[in-house]
Amino acid sequence: MDILLLLTGLALILAGANFLTDGSAALAQRFRVPEFIIGLTIVAVGTSTPELVVSLLSALAGKSDVAIGNVVGSNIFNVFLILGICALIRPLPLTAGNIRRDIPFGAAASLLLLLLATDSWFCTGAPDRIGRLDRIVMLALYILLMIYAIRSAGRTAPEPAAVSGDSAEAARKPMAGWLMAVMIVGGLAGLIFGGELFLDNATALARRMGISESVIAITLVAGGTSLPELASSLVSLLKGKSDMALGNVIGSNIANILLILGMSATIHPLTMGGITAVDLLVVLLSSVLLFLTAFTFRRRAVDRWEGVLFLAIYAAYIGYLIR
Repeated sequence: MDILLLLTGLALILAGANFLTDGSAALAQRFRVPEFIIGLTIVAVGTSTPELVVSLLSALAGKSDVAIGNVVGSNIFNVFLILGICALIRPLPLTAGNIRRDIPFGAAASLLLLLLATDSWFCTGAPDRIGRLDRIVMLALYILLMIYAIRSAGRTAPEPAAVSGDSAEAARKPMAGWLMAVMIVGGLAGLIFGGELFLDNATALARRMGISESVIAITLVAGGTSLPELASSLVSLLKGKSDMALGNVIGSNIANILLILGMSATIHPLTMGGITAVDLLVVLLSSVLLFLTAFTFRRRAVDRWEGVLFLAIYAAYIGYLIR
C-alpha cells in the first residue's frame, strides 16, 4: 500500500509541476514579466510551501533544530542536487541580471543566516539561535528584495517577439485568466499534496527497512519538502524555460531563509540544536559556487561538468553527515 501511495504522490508532483509551469509561463506572457521573475516569486514561494509547513509546525512543537535543519537541508538540496541534475540534462544559461543581482541576493541571504545563527562567534557563551530581532531583519529584507526584483523586471520587461504560423495563432489567443489561475493553483496543490504523500510513505518505508531517524531527517525530510522544486524545475527545463527553473531554485532558497525562518522565529526563537556551523557554511558554499559557474570556460552558464561537481559535493556532504 505504501508503494502505491508513493507512486500516487509522485504522479501528483509531476502533474502539478506541469500545470504550474504552463500557468506561470502564460502569466509571464500576459503581463510581459520575465519568466525568471515569475520563477523567483510565484513559483518559488509556492514550491516552498512544504518547507514552510514543516518549519512552522516544528517551531510550534519546540523542535527548533528540525525547523532550521529543514531549511538548511532543502537549500543544499536545491543547488547541489536540483541544479546539478538540471545542468546534466541541459546547461543552464545565466543572464547579466542573474550574475549582478539574483545569485548575489541568494549568497547574501546565506551569509546572513550564518551570521545571525552563530551568536557564539561574536559573544562567548551566547546560545546559537535566531531570535525575534533577527526575524524582523529577515522578513524586512525579504519584502525589500522582492519589491526590488519586481521593479527591476518592470524596467527590463522584454518587447513581444514577432511570431508566425502556429505561434502567431497562439499569441492571438492568450490563455483565459480563469484557466491560468486554475492551472497555477491546481499545480501548486498537486505539488504540495503529492509531496506530502510521497514524503509520508517514503518515510514509512524507510522505517520499516530499519533506517535510522537521523538518516530519514537528513535525506527524506529535506529532500521530500524539496520535491516540488525538483519537479517544477525539471519540467520547466524540459519545456525550454531554463530561466524559470533557475529562478525557482534561487527564489526558493531566498524564501526558505528570509521568509520561512523569519516566520518560524516569530512563533518561537529558533535554537541551532544539532545544526552546526559546518551545515551553514555548506549552504553559503552552494551560493558561492553557483556564482562562480558564470566565470568558468568563458561561458555564462552552469555547464554539465559543473552539474557533475554539484552532485559529487552533495554526495560527499551526505556521506559526511552519516559517517
